[in-house]
Amino acid sequence: MIISRVFFCTLVAGLLAYALNAAAISKNGFDLSNATIPAQSILSGGPPRDGIPALTDPAFRPTDDVQPWPDDHLLIRLRVNGTNYGFPRGIMNWHEIVNFTDGGQSILLTYCPLCGTGMAFNRKVDGRTLSFGVSGLLHNSDLLMYDRETESLWSQIPGRAVSGPMAGEALERLPTDYVSWAQWRSRYPDGQVLTRQTGHRRDYSQSPYGNYETSRTVYFPTSAESRQYHPKTWVVGLTHNGESRVWPFPELAEGPKEIRDKVGGMTVRIVFDAETPSAQVIGPDGEPLPATQAYWFAWYAFHPDTTIHTHDSGNPE
Repeated sequence: MIISRVFFCTLVAGLLAYALNAAAISKNGFDLSNATIPAQSILSGGPPRDGIPALTDPAFRPTDDVQPWPDDHLLIRLRVNGTNYGFPRGIMNWHEIVNFTDGGQSILLTYCPLCGTGMAFNRKVDGRTLSFGVSGLLHNSDLLMYDRETESLWSQIPGRAVSGPMAGEALERLPTDYVSWAQWRSRYPDGQVLTRQTGHRRDYSQSPYGNYETSRTVYFPTSAESRQYHPKTWVVGLTHNGESRVWPFPELAEGPKEIRDKVGGMTVRIVFDAETPSAQVIGPDGEPLPATQAYWFAWYAFHPDTTIHTHDSGNPE
């Protein structure tokens, strides 16, 4: 009987250890056994896999043909093959991912409401076109998306797969910026706007995140923190040649609308629009670079070694 009890206790302990280990390497049904980031830093955001429904080939309509938004409502703007596409945040709050195609180019438009990041990518990797969904998982409070072909998890801000068969692969970034609905109507009257006809019943006039955008609250832990700015301060950042640099909007607001700076040895121009607010980083060839507009806490979480522009730092020659 004593031997049986010892055996039973050992068996239970072994099963418990196995269950805990299995849970650590599998979340929401995704295999994390080869994760390139600590598996324990991958957290559930609440909804299950596809609980937030991604959109695939949704309807776009000309600016004058869509139900209008409030003048100050923000859209993520993406220019593809000469066409400006607008993605209202009111819709993206509820879907986070749009898979679509323009002229044979497969595009992924992503938005993380917790980080404020609207980012676009080429969906083709090594000649293979991927289709993405919302995993329900987060890393550094940022969206972890997954591709349906291999079920690899991809971290939005770095644009890189962090687990699964594609681990270590990177997506090609495409430049985006934010514009208000009033600016969109004025600047891009011929643009195409994502419509409310998504096939889902959602109140796109209401945000499910309440006052999150203005509060100091960050819902999920991050690997690095800084109190230098309010966590939800808007910033725009860029990484080049291994160097990350960030331009906080309060610093840009203290200077001219356009400044010159350097990152990774490359001279860039930062064009700031305080009204939106938004900022673009322009490369030496005069074209926008795939910079990241985000909340301060989110940029810092992924780039703790970032250099920071301040309004009194001047313009480098």
